[in-house]
Amino acid sequence: MPLVVKGGYVYTFYRGIIEDGVVVIGDDGKIVAVGRVDEVEIPPGSDVIGARGAHIIPGLVDAHTHIGVDEEAVGWEGRDTNESTEPVTPHLRAFDGIKSDDIAFREALEAGITSVGVLPGSANPIGGLGVAIKCFGKNKLEMLIREPIGLKMAFGENPKRTHGVENKRSPSTRMGIAGIIREWFVKARNYSRKKELFKDQPEKFPDVDLRLEALELALKGVIPVRAHAHMADDMLTAISIAKEFNLRIVLDHGTEAHRIPEIIASEKIPVAVGPLMTAKGKVELRNRTIETPKVLASYGIEIAIITDHPVIPLKLLPVQVALAMREGLPFEDALKAVTVNAARILGISDRVGSIEVGKDGDIVVLSRRPFDIEAKVLYTVVNGKVVYSSEEARK
Repeated sequence: MPLVVKGGYVYTFYRGIIEDGVVVIGDDGKIVAVGRVDEVEIPPGSDVIGARGAHIIPGLVDAHTHIGVDEEAVGWEGRDTNESTEPVTPHLRAFDGIKSDDIAFREALEAGITSVGVLPGSANPIGGLGVAIKCFGKNKLEMLIREPIGLKMAFGENPKRTHGVENKRSPSTRMGIAGIIREWFVKARNYSRKKELFKDQPEKFPDVDLRLEALELALKGVIPVRAHAHMADDMLTAISIAKEFNLRIVLDHGTEAHRIPEIIASEKIPVAVGPLMTAKGKVELRNRTIETPKVLASYGIEIAIITDHPVIPLKLLPVQVALAMREGLPFEDALKAVTVNAARILGISDRVGSIEVGKDGDIVVLSRRPFDIEAKVLYTVVNGKVVYSSEEARK
């Protein structure tokens, strides 16, 4: 039956905040109507959630996590984030490492997070393909939204340490990291040329190479490269490589992005900022500030705020946003950073990220204004189904 959430403040990006609003989700799990209570017809037989005085927002989206591939409360056996036995692994798929019964999915729903990007880790210069999934479903096939959503690359300390220090092989320097990435994109470009050249000559057509096929997706602009980079200089290297090979790029972490906002803005590069709440445990984090989201947004840069779960537990995503607001990030930019912006970065904004007719019925009902530290999630709805209700809501 249709689900109706009625009587609260509905947060939209095309019409502002609708007071005394209503959201109608059809039997197919898609939003069919949004508006004021006095202008929307309620389908007969609907399941109605009374939300008077509550705040109704899109399901939150975290654009960079390792949920499922780094399973909580399991230990080493649940860690499938890094295939660090070799430095170049573009053919790996984060989807294959996801354990859909990770308890963090339940905790995410309790915090109003309904969709996530799951990426390989940052041990390798080229680490593999990411995936976008819902936080609710019988299994990961049912949870799947889009695959792949990006090619993970990593710059700086992590690949140097993993390969140069711990395994005594290349890359052991930042030069080595960039050199390996360039080398493999040249291989992929040559592979692509041969496929085109010999498309009508099967005997000369190159054998399928899964690594080069994955890189080709980035070369052709089908997916962006997701560049793990904390320091400004590493971000500049990533941007230079992206320009050299005409790649779409998202900067992930962007710890020192506030030092080069003019360059990032001029290149129109999105930045997935975070995590914001860890200790400064390595030199790459020494210049971290919670003001970074505010600085980037002031330059018109599209930002998302991320947890890098389990580095910061996914359920604390709203807390990070609240801290960024405390340091000057405007409310609308803050809400976009974990809804529509994050969805665009993942390439899934046609389905999630805003409350609009035709999109998935993923909404959250809050007791207070979004990111108020005392706000409680009353209901979380995914695909038109109530997947979490608080004890307070059930009273």
